[in-house]
Amino acid sequence: MSNIFQHGLPHNATFDQRAEWFNVRRHRPAYFCGLDLGQSSDYSALAIVERRGDSKSNYHFVCSHLQRWQLRTSYPDVVESVVEIMQAPQLHSGPQNPMLLVDRTGVGAPVFDLFKRTNHQSYLEGILITGGTEVSKSNGTWRVPKRNLISSLQVMLQSQRLKISGKLPEAATLIGELQNFRARISDAGRDSYGAGSDWKIGNNDDLLLAVSMAIWGATEVQVSTYGHAFRII
Repeated sequence: MSNIFQHGLPHNATFDQRAEWFNVRRHRPAYFCGLDLGQSSDYSALAIVERRGDSKSNYHFVCSHLQRWQLRTSYPDVVESVVEIMQAPQLHSGPQNPMLLVDRTGVGAPVFDLFKRTNHQSYLEGILITGGTEVSKSNGTWRVPKRNLISSLQVMLQSQRLKISGKLPEAATLIGELQNFRARISDAGRDSYGAGSDWKIGNNDDLLLAVSMAIWGATEVQVSTYGHAFRII
């Protein structure tokens, strides 16, 4: 895909490029929602960010919603709760429906199928979190290395382009996860990520991953005029 979607419209763009650029701007979502699905010892978490700015180089974000469900909350209950949240008029105040990015790793595949049978009123995208190095999409699912998700969040934090309201009930939890998050590089050069110095159960990164997925979707995925999602390259 042309870089016109990444850096704005160049002065020498063709007629077709100009038409697509303006159409994409008209159809782009304003809100991006990341849903990290926990298992028995992990929380499921939802983060919603609002994207502001005209191009990827000057996007900035406001985190307007953070939520964690109690441990062992059933997946149908999580889906029902998220679908209800997605009906909020604020999320539809932009030119298009919000984008909902759902973790399809592990137990996520059947949960994603549950979403497809609901009136979620969003651009629904599945993310399979991998330990690889390449981003790809097949059969409607994005395969995204965890390092890419975390890097998207780190860039926004380091450039002070992500605001998290301290009034959000889970804001302190998210800040704690950010402070405890660690990266490890193995002798073979492989990177791995986790929360806490010892990464034992009880050190969670669910909110961090939910925000990371939302930011990654907002900075790396675009919606075409036909409602199809593609990656900005």
